Amino acid sequence: MARTRLLVIGNGMAGVRFLEELLARDAGRFEITVVGAEPAPGYNRVLLSAFLANDVGRDALTFHDTAWYRDNSIDLVTGHSVRGLDAAARRATLDDGRHLDFDACVLATGSRAVRLPMPGHRLDGVLTFRDLGDCAALEAAALAEKAVAVIGGGLLGIEAAYGLAKRGARVTLVHVMDRLMERQLDARAAVLVRRALERKGVRVLLDTQTKAVLGTAAPGEGRARALQFADGGELACDVAVMAVGIAPNAELAARAGIGVDRGILVDDAMATTVPGFYAIGECAEHGRKVHGLVEPAYAQAKVLARALTGDEKAAFPGFTPSTNLKVSGIGVFSAGNFLGGEGCECIAFEDRAARVYKRLVIKDDRLVGAILVGDTGDGLRLRALIDAGTRLGASRATLAFGSPAQAAASLAAAA
Repeated sequence: MARTRLLVIGNGMAGVRFLEELLARDAGRFEITVVGAEPAPGYNRVLLSAFLANDVGRDALTFHDTAWYRDNSIDLVTGHSVRGLDAAARRATLDDGRHLDFDACVLATGSRAVRLPMPGHRLDGVLTFRDLGDCAALEAAALAEKAVAVIGGGLLGIEAAYGLAKRGARVTLVHVMDRLMERQLDARAAVLVRRALERKGVRVLLDTQTKAVLGTAAPGEGRARALQFADGGELACDVAVMAVGIAPNAELAARAGIGVDRGILVDDAMATTVPGFYAIGECAEHGRKVHGLVEPAYAQAKVLARALTGDEKAAFPGFTPSTNLKVSGIGVFSAGNFLGGEGCECIAFEDRAARVYKRLVIKDDRLVGAILVGDTGDGLRLRALIDAGTRLGASRATLAFGSPAQAAASLAAAA
């Protein structure tokens, strides 16, 4: 029986995980071609900030070398992008003019860094923080001890600021909101993260809106020399980093006649509106939501691998957003409705000496949201309670610390 010609467009984290899941289920069913726009095989973007900070080496980022693709009979094309898709003819056209014919196509095109549409956003020295190429430019700026302004106080901006400061740059983090990571943290938790950044040498400016990037020559020309703020103030800088979010790479699908809104529209089995085409990861929109996180991308990759190997029950159930990571060396976890609201109650605990903060939000005797800073060891248990909607009952009394044994372990970890 002839094998199905499967084209995977995108060799990022979602694409690599899909390949792993597919090979584990039925390695011989497909004739696989993978196209990745970057020159290197797929790597772990989550570790880019650690790589920038020199906490991990380049080898730690790579999922599989080229030999792995060859050994698994996968035709890997790197350093080229797909410029066109003919959905009816089942043909892809690469940027060098080559054509690839296929029977089924998986779009794992990911997302791109957003540049604010302000004057000067394309000046030399205005960078983003999204891939290895960005890291190389940022590392050069840091090693030269340049003054760097990072625009954006979300996770991406904080990671960039931390990595740059650790490598020797003079960093100022500029954020338009009144607190850092406002989508993941309440005011108190954000203060702890800000202080952790400041201990690393990062200057933080809040409630500060950037209006333009000023150049060294005529307006819009030359290299970046300063940020101009809405209140008329300026911040001198050699490099400006825009870390203000990401946007799904859905244009290729749209040009091929595949349904697109914010991202590529998919059903529970990750199928698009055109038969034979599928989408996973940051480019996919499921249930009116686009997820810019690794966990749902991996879940989608698994669902699609199951579906393509005959599992008719494979379905993506959706995803409850959560954050569980280290920000500037401090553990941070958040999930669900951590701010509360009408009908909600809050349990809060803080040990300022240990730099530990916990906020638990309860509604109708159920945990609906949580924030942990400093000691995040209980995050998975709390996330499970939020997802399950379990009534707390008597366990509410120990909710902030778990069982006595868990409480002892948490306190020991914070000591």
